[in-house]
Amino acid sequence: MKLTKLNIVIIVGFLAIIGTMIMQLFLLNQAYLFEKRETEDKIHSSLLKVVSRIYADNDNDLPHVNFIKKTSSNYYIVNVQNVFENVILEHYLKTEFAKVKLDLDFEYAIYDCGTNKMVYGNYISANGKPSEKCEDCFTKNDELIYYFALRFPNLSENLFSSLYKYWAYSFVLFIVLIIYVYSVLLLLKQKQYTELQNDFINNMTHEFKTPLSSILIASNYAKSQQEIIENPKLSKYIEIIINQSAKLNEHIENILTVAKSSNNSIELQKSKIDIVKNLYLIKENIELKHQKNVKFNLLFQNEYLINADEFHFYNLLFNLLDNTVKYSIEEPVIEINLTESEKKYVLSISDNGSGIPEKDIPFVFDKFYRVARKNNKDIEGFGIGLAYVKKICELHEWKIKLANKTSSRGLIVSIEIPKKDIYE
Repeated sequence: MKLTKLNIVIIVGFLAIIGTMIMQLFLLNQAYLFEKRETEDKIHSSLLKVVSRIYADNDNDLPHVNFIKKTSSNYYIVNVQNVFENVILEHYLKTEFAKVKLDLDFEYAIYDCGTNKMVYGNYISANGKPSEKCEDCFTKNDELIYYFALRFPNLSENLFSSLYKYWAYSFVLFIVLIIYVYSVLLLLKQKQYTELQNDFINNMTHEFKTPLSSILIASNYAKSQQEIIENPKLSKYIEIIINQSAKLNEHIENILTVAKSSNNSIELQKSKIDIVKNLYLIKENIELKHQKNVKFNLLFQNEYLINADEFHFYNLLFNLLDNTVKYSIEEPVIEINLTESEKKYVLSISDNGSGIPEKDIPFVFDKFYRVARKNNKDIEGFGIGLAYVKKICELHEWKIKLANKTSSRGLIVSIEIPKKDIYE
């Protein structure tokens, strides 16, 4: 697999989440071991105090021996080596466990030397709710006489439930990992679809251009023939063929340009360009294209030069000015101004058209988006002109904004240009 920036970001993000999950599981295990050790210490110290109180009741000195033996994770044998009573033992167990806040269910049994059996004592519930007893869970120890056994039936469950915060964090991380993987898959699929779309557009437009060029060559040749020149009707038909072919060629070029900009394959060739000269050239071309008298007002006097790609800068301005004429209902009046602030210049283009509905303004720079209008069917275009304009502005590191006029009808397009790109 080719390592692109996207692939590197995906791999690093995936490894980061996996590493975080591993660290979280490690912390969860450490927290469980700590909780288990703390609980066992509480049980051991409480049982030791119970034995001490039994010895104190019998006025005997406590010998230095190991009274408590843990035979499994939840089963303890306490070798008291002294006489004790069932009721007293239960009271001491409850008291000592309460002191250390050991809220665990437990049950106990006492060895009876008369019957040589373990006599079940009681089931003590931490929440006061009765639970199922397990009298057969206590086994006899042949080596001991004065002893009792203690069992914690829900010890493991309590340990796990006490770590609910850690479990919640782990679950959240797991959900994040699933969402991340799903998002990456969607991104890769979308990327694949985009590449297929661009390949289709490129192939389609190139396939169109070959027969279109042949049509234009043949039409221009036919136009110059004497038989055509002498026949006004045929001349008109040939002119229609040439004009429509030229429009179709323009649309194909626009589609190719947008497809290329989507792949970020546009390379700017910057040079110092005369802004005013370009604007008047665009005005002449637009008047020829639309056969309209365009009132073109330049509100700045200085001759400014701009550091930009000449071809794309011309297309950018042509698209913006062409739209003002294309969507105008009355005679187009276009005002262009270049104002200076502390850190930037603002090139603004305003018109006297019908404007754009406010709900459509956030989307007008999206590719293939067209504002719903009554005369949409009469106006040519694919909704890619403004998408191209925004892309060129981004490549030049300019900002473009669009808003309706507040005091009158019309639209204002503003391009914010850094001062380093403008020369007087």
